[in-house]
Amino acid sequence: MGREFLDVFTGWAESYDSFVQGHDPEYKEAFRRYSEILGEIVNRSGKNVLEFGIGTGNLTKLLLDSGRNVYPIEPSPEMRVLASKKLGENIKIYDGDLIEFPKPTIQIDTIVSSYVFHHLTDQEKYEAIKLYNSLLKPGGKIVFADTMFLTETEYENEITKAENANYINLRDDLKREYYPLIPTVRSHFEKNGFDVKFEQYNDFVWIVEAIKK
Repeated sequence: MGREFLDVFTGWAESYDSFVQGHDPEYKEAFRRYSEILGEIVNRSGKNVLEFGIGTGNLTKLLLDSGRNVYPIEPSPEMRVLASKKLGENIKIYDGDLIEFPKPTIQIDTIVSSYVFHHLTDQEKYEAIKLYNSLLKPGGKIVFADTMFLTETEYENEITKAENANYINLRDDLKREYYPLIPTVRSHFEKNGFDVKFEQYNDFVWIVEAIKK
């Protein structure tokens, strides 16, 4: 359910905002167009938004500033502390992950996340999408931005490129976490009753927009 990576979240917490601003060369490409990616998620969101893995609260703040109602979920205590400083004490952040979380008390019309969904195995991704379907009415949306690949060869090539560039942290991340293939993600959504489309924003990150039929 992604919680096996809590130690990774802890290690990233204090430096995450520096990473997303492109200050680390290993992750510069992964966060290229970061502001645009978050802005696109906001633009595609409805009024009542469930956000998974809010991290330091960058997307959450944009959603709140745009007038959305946000139900924020974050499993990392360190990240929740940083997000609270950014969002203010009036915003309650719930302890939960992509599958086990306190159920929203309002009708959610959009479920969002950024750089989070790859923490689930392929089977967990399927189960998560099935769960999200139950939270949405027809026309409700799921909008995720995440690293994924068209083919296994493309994925292996990125690992090789990272190794050749001596980007050891990036290489290890690519090997350790569950970065999906787009055909698999498409199948998961379609089997769970969604129309889905994909749009690429850099060499790693795609925005997935799925609408419940």
